Amino acid sequence: MAETSVIVGGTAGIGAEIGRALVLRGGDVVITGRSPEKARSVASTLGKNVKGIGFDISKPHGIVEALAGIGTVRNLVIGAIERDTNTVKDYNIDRAINLVTMKLVGYTTVIHALHSRLVPNASIVLFGGLAKERPYPGSTTVTAVNGAVTSMVRTLATELAPMRVNAIHPGIIGDSPYWAGKSEALARTAARTPIGRLATMQEVVHATLFLLDNEAINGVNLNVDGGWVLL
Repeated sequence: MAETSVIVGGTAGIGAEIGRALVLRGGDVVITGRSPEKARSVASTLGKNVKGIGFDISKPHGIVEALAGIGTVRNLVIGAIERDTNTVKDYNIDRAINLVTMKLVGYTTVIHALHSRLVPNASIVLFGGLAKERPYPGSTTVTAVNGAVTSMVRTLATELAPMRVNAIHPGIIGDSPYWAGKSEALARTAARTPIGRLATMQEVVHATLFLLDNEAINGVNLNVDGGWVLL
């Protein structure tokens, strides 16, 4: 059976672009999203060797069953994210629990579900974010879970060896659909970034492929932000 690349959170934005890049390299690709219909629809636009699966990573009890039909896995990218502003004053407990469950329990459950089908030299890339080091008002939960991803990388790389586990932590991505129409905020951040511009989705894709491919890179948390975090 052919080895497969799996992208959890692969139906839109950076996740979809990672799926597109892996399709171009050949082999089978599985993309997942909350909606089964959308996952299948996006998969059909990427190529004949692409399958779309729908499940909600914030509801981890359903993950094992959802991933049961996948064969041998060589590359696993867990890029599902949730953007959330949740201030202490107006704290929404349900949203906080959803985000913590998604990133800490959901990410780990995906790896658990596929563990027996990950090849010995499998590569896993998790997605965190720069809120771990650049907090903002209302980011307490986001900052905490992205900080936790940095620790997950280390423990998973130790437990799953010789499989490799790394993480990508994007900053503000200038051409992300999320930031469309927010040119003023983008310009302010770009002006404070050492390279004089924001990172792009394709640069995040390139960084993800690097972590998947380079067999000497393990246990690394890679910021993709043009040096923004330095300032």
